[in-house]
This record gives sequence, structure tokens and C-alpha cells, in this order.
Amino acid sequence: MIHLPPFAATVTIASLYGVLFLSTLIILLLKRMRPEADFSEVTTRTNSWWVMITIFSLAVILERGAAIIFLGFISFLAFKEYLSLIPTRRADHRILLWAYLSIPLQFFWVYNYWYGMFIVFIPVWIFLLLPMRMVTIGATEGFLRAAGTLHWGLMITVFNLSHAAYLLSLPQIDNPMAGSVGLLLFLVILTQFNDVAQYVWGKTLGRRKIVPAVSPKKTWEGFLGGVATTAVVGFFLAPYLTPLEGWHSLIAGAIIAASGFIGDVIVSAVKRDIGVKDCSNFIPGHGGILDRVDSLTVSAPVFFHYIFYLYTGPRLESLL
Repeated sequence: MIHLPPFAATVTIASLYGVLFLSTLIILLLKRMRPEADFSEVTTRTNSWWVMITIFSLAVILERGAAIIFLGFISFLAFKEYLSLIPTRRADHRILLWAYLSIPLQFFWVYNYWYGMFIVFIPVWIFLLLPMRMVTIGATEGFLRAAGTLHWGLMITVFNLSHAAYLLSLPQIDNPMAGSVGLLLFLVILTQFNDVAQYVWGKTLGRRKIVPAVSPKKTWEGFLGGVATTAVVGFFLAPYLTPLEGWHSLIAGAIIAASGFIGDVIVSAVKRDIGVKDCSNFIPGHGGILDRVDSLTVSAPVFFHYIFYLYTGPRLESLL
């Protein structure tokens, strides 16, 4: 079922399309002014953004259950992509079914508002179940590596990303301006904006490398500039999409930026270890799903628990 999100969220989605339309227009003008230049990469990236923003917007305006299913499908694709990269044992193939089954269950807890199971299902129960199933198979060679890589993949691609979906399950009263949809929009917009801001600051002023062995193009100037810029954008955007005000808005923008950077370099480290540039070619010009949500894998749980600590947690404690 399709429903219009709150007014502030609707205006935000329309603004995203406005920015994308302006970007497309600028690219068309540049092609006319400089026909000898190659704009194929930026054109491909922009076209992909049109598709991604449209799909994301449809997910936002869908009924809450359908939106959670959509976000669960993104987690499924990210986990599948992760499994296509890491080396697995033949014996592990019998374990993967259990790992995949944890995805719909994790998002069912989100849909069912069951915070207690949501927060422990993968970190505790799946952490115990998967190794036990491996033990019953009897394959001990490479056991520690297999158990660690499989559970870590579920944590980063399913558990962490499911925090973004759980924003849709937080009480609407926490955010009268834009509802739970506004929280999700705020998280995604600032996470993606931070990626762009850090890239621009790094290209403009970047001198001192921050993690040269993992991502040589990342600099302290890009990181700090991105954090500061995202914090300021968060300060002005928060009153329309979230219940945050004042310093809480600045802190939200800063922690989304910092945690997004961490997610980016963690996935970069995985790709360095495996020896690939992109996780896949699923999204033209952007790589794979995991390349696109790498920052979100860390910013989603950090932002969720920040909101939960400030608003939902105290209410739950008062009911106990």
C-alpha cells in the first residue's frame, strides 16, 4: 500500500530529485560546451543515482511492512555479495542456508517491534548456532576462519543495516515533524552527503593520508572537512526530519560522518585483503551493493542508538 509520508519528508524527497535534475542539467551543458571531453563515467554515475533515489523513494512511501522488506532485501544482496568475495570451504555450503534464513527472521523482529530479540538474535543466537552446526558436520580444518568470516559478514551486512530499518519501528511520537521516515531519510542523506563531502575536501585540500595502507586517497583534511560539513548540514536539516535540536543535531551529523568513514575504510580493508576494487558491477558506475552501503553499515547502528538513547530508551525505562 502506498501512502504519502509526512510533509517534511515529502519535501525532502522532492528536493533530492531537484538536486539530481540540476546535476543532470549541468552535465548536459558541460557536454555541449566541451564535446571533446569524456563525461561517460559521471553520466553513468548520475543515471545510477536516478535509479537508486527512485527505488529508495518508493521504499519510503510504501507501507511500513513493505519498506522493511525492501531494506531486508538490500541486506540480502549485500550479504550475498560478501559471500561471493570471501573464500569458503565446501562444508560451509551446508551452513549458508542457516545464515540466509537469519535475514528474514532479523527483519521480522524489526517489523514486530521486538527490540529485545532484534538486538541479540544475530550477535548471540546466530553466533552460537552457526558454529554448532559446523561442529555437527565435522569439518575442523579452517573452522575458526570460516566461523569468524561468516558471522562477521552477517553482523556487518544484516545486523548493522537492520538498524536503519528499525528506525521505522520507533514510536512516531518521537518525531512529530516527519515521523520515523524522517529519521531514515536523515541517516541516509547525511551518510551519502558525507561520502561526497569527504571526497571533495580531500581532492581540494587533502595532503596528509589517514589510512594509506587501506585507502590511499583518504586524508585527514578530507575526513575532518567532511565531518564538519556534515555536522553543519545535520544542524540545519535535523529540525525538519528529526526531533533533534541544537547541539544534539551537530553531534548527530558528526557521528554519522565519523562512523560512515569507519564503515567505508572497513569495507575497503576487506576488498584489499581479497584483492578486488569493487564488490561487484551490480550498480553501473558505483560498483556493488556493498560498495554503496559500506558507510551505512556503521553509521546506521551508531545513529540508531544515539536516537534510542536520547528518546526511546528513557521512555522504555519509565515503563519498567
